[in-house]
Amino acid sequence: MDPVNATNTTAAISAWEKPLVLSITPKGIVEAIAIIIAAYLIARFIRYYLLKLSRETNYVWIFNEDTAGTLYNMIIFVALVYSVGALGVSFKVGGVEISTLLTALLIFYFSYLLAKKSRDYMVMRTPPEKLPETQVKAKLFYYTVVTIAFFIALDIAGLSGRLSTVIAAAGITGIVLGFASQTVVANFISGVFMYFDKPLKIGDAVRIGDFEGIVTDIRILSTRIRQWDGTLVRIPNEKLFNSEIINLQKYPARRAEITVGIAYKEDAKKAIDIIMRVLDEEPAVLAEPEPRVYVSELGNSSVNMTIWAWVPSKLWVGQNLLRSKYRVLRKIKEALDREGIEIPFPQRVNWFAEPLKIKIEGEHES
Repeated sequence: MDPVNATNTTAAISAWEKPLVLSITPKGIVEAIAIIIAAYLIARFIRYYLLKLSRETNYVWIFNEDTAGTLYNMIIFVALVYSVGALGVSFKVGGVEISTLLTALLIFYFSYLLAKKSRDYMVMRTPPEKLPETQVKAKLFYYTVVTIAFFIALDIAGLSGRLSTVIAAAGITGIVLGFASQTVVANFISGVFMYFDKPLKIGDAVRIGDFEGIVTDIRILSTRIRQWDGTLVRIPNEKLFNSEIINLQKYPARRAEITVGIAYKEDAKKAIDIIMRVLDEEPAVLAEPEPRVYVSELGNSSVNMTIWAWVPSKLWVGQNLLRSKYRVLRKIKEALDREGIEIPFPQRVNWFAEPLKIKIEGEHES
């Protein structure tokens, strides 16, 4: 190569890499501009594609204008951080480049926004009858995305290895935290299993152990029930998953059971016919399956008859149960009273082995 040309080439390279201000070089400026332009074009294309996809897909809860704008802003901000690094401007915090930390924070922040907007969008576009199930799906999606974004951000920032070292060095503290987190993990896993099992949903009337009421919220770690007396019960999902759950509104109709006692002297068949007429006239009792009344027990003071009647589930829970059951019992009692059928009170007959001597005051002993 000609010595003159070689000298000119070396001078050009030197000028290209010679700092202008601080450590900023012409090469760095060009690279920064190229990064910004490329990021802008990519961000524009992704936003355009997502907006077009939102008009053609059923998954509008994730492919929509909000998520497109969030991804657009994330790409632009990350590109700005990298363009600053390309200029040669760098600072370190704890041995980690500030640009790397900013990138990790931006990715986590925008992933959080993406998860939050998608969750809200999913809930808003759901019809009321499917809302309880969708809320659980939305929460599961939200926590999954945020968790994945958190670990990706740690890896980008180069902190995952350090975090492992810190945890390993913690020794006994790590073991203690592990034992302490067992309950949290168990509740989380139980919550995931319950989502697929679907024994209940928000708005259902349920009976779980000693608790009974309306399910108001199903979360990842616990489920909340508003009891009939207005108190709120929080049940950990692990306990809920291992309990017997009685869903009082899983099906549109359920069988109600009522017991009525009549005196031994009364005609049981006549009483059954009277009660059947009351049930036939009661609007809350379904015609199919047909109600049944039968003698179930010869009690100490009465002949007990059991009434089986199928009713709408929503009329036999909470305050509706009190109103419906009270109305049926009142009509049965009034009908039995009109026909002269006695409903006895508890009574006891005592027999003595020997006749009793009764002494009446003012008379001789008999």
